[in-house]
Amino acid sequence: MNPPQNESAPTSDWVTIGILGRTRGNRGELLAVSLTGNPERFECLERVWLFGPARLSVGGRFEIESVWIHDGRPVIKFRGIDSISDAQELTGAEIRLPAAEKVPLEEGEFYRSDLMGCRVIELATGEALGEVTGWQEAGGPELLEVHTPAGDELLIPFARAMCVEIDVAGRRIVVELPEGLKELNRK
Repeated sequence: MNPPQNESAPTSDWVTIGILGRTRGNRGELLAVSLTGNPERFECLERVWLFGPARLSVGGRFEIESVWIHDGRPVIKFRGIDSISDAQELTGAEIRLPAAEKVPLEEGEFYRSDLMGCRVIELATGEALGEVTGWQEAGGPELLEVHTPAGDELLIPFARAMCVEIDVAGRRIVVELPEGLKELNRK
């Protein structure tokens, strides 16, 4: 396996576009979870940086040999990663690009990474419900994982009907929740 080339830059200079999942096949390919609304975006990439598991060098640059889409998910083959065991070492790594390479978004679209850490405020009461810590997919709209001040997790559908104001610059999302939603899904 070829060692990654190290790059050093603050975390804010990067955008996370995906997370590497399990291996696929026996040639060193990996399934990826796309964090963009357009998994086909991966097909035009020539190189990415992998961050995450301790076994990777922070900011390790990897050249992409090929990408294909399987059931809506990118399958990535990196140059020099040629076996299942090589690929398994990359499982769980975040796939990042320099922030300067972000694809411009349409009005009303957001990068998940831009919403992470945003405060969630309830419109009716002005109550701070917590902050966005992750995402879940459940067959409908994606769910915002919100860590509450009490230490609970609140799941809020990321739908315009509920997320009525999104202010990325101000790091806040104003929500209008149906009655009972807060109590229904707190863990």
